[in-house]
Amino acid sequence: MAELIAGIGTSHVPAVGAAIDHGKQDEPYWAPYFAKIEPAREWMAETQPDVCLVVYNDHASAFSLELIPTFALGLAPSFPPADEGYGPRQVPTAAGHPELAWHLAESLILDEFDLTLVNEMPIDHGCTVPLSVMYGRPEAWPCRVVPLCVNVVQYPAPTGHRCHALGKAIRRALDAYPGDERVVIFGTGGMSHQLQGERAGLVNPDFDTAFMDRLVSDPDAQAAVGHTEYLRESGSEGIELVMWLIMRGALNDDVRETYRMNHVPTSNASNGLLILENA
Repeated sequence: MAELIAGIGTSHVPAVGAAIDHGKQDEPYWAPYFAKIEPAREWMAETQPDVCLVVYNDHASAFSLELIPTFALGLAPSFPPADEGYGPRQVPTAAGHPELAWHLAESLILDEFDLTLVNEMPIDHGCTVPLSVMYGRPEAWPCRVVPLCVNVVQYPAPTGHRCHALGKAIRRALDAYPGDERVVIFGTGGMSHQLQGERAGLVNPDFDTAFMDRLVSDPDAQAAVGHTEYLRESGSEGIELVMWLIMRGALNDDVRETYRMNHVPTSNASNGLLILENA
């Protein structure tokens, strides 16, 4: 069976991708953040997963208000970087894993999770920035990528409880896969931030810290948190954090916290990173 070795929770702030793309990592504004993620990159280089299953949200690149899937699984052999209005990021095209993706599709749908199956899909910063956070600027991503896109843009978004349950179903699917791939699952988005309205610029590091604490030690309690609390405490875009619960649901009940950091602010967001390994 495939081996799920770890989960990574990370923000996908687009300005981080721009800083990497334009070589600004050593500038005074960015240097403290990139110093904090260096231990995570060292861990990733040592771990060398075969597949990264990246849970993220599309930002009107592959989808629009004409089509809003709650959960969309990418089945393609490759996923090019999306043009988000200023040209595609100069990052590698992600090599997919159609065999594993189709296995996930069959297992999850028969496990009563209704997925949208996508055979052609560009991936935007929601997916490429987490890969850049962990890998830097390689000529090719050193892993195959299975993207799982979650709607957290247009109300109603899935609940934390549903996302946590989906993670558990993903784990059952991976445990039944006949291959020997070593898999890392990403939950991306957040942390606290709001991009518009009277509270634009809101960050809440106390909420972010408590979120990560509960994700490690009491994920069931975090899964029970409703949309209203996310919106009130972490801003309108903080709802993206429910995607971290898919990552956590896929892991063992008992996990080992390998690395954690939080940096405030990155652009106009609280930027978090959490690595959990199965205990």
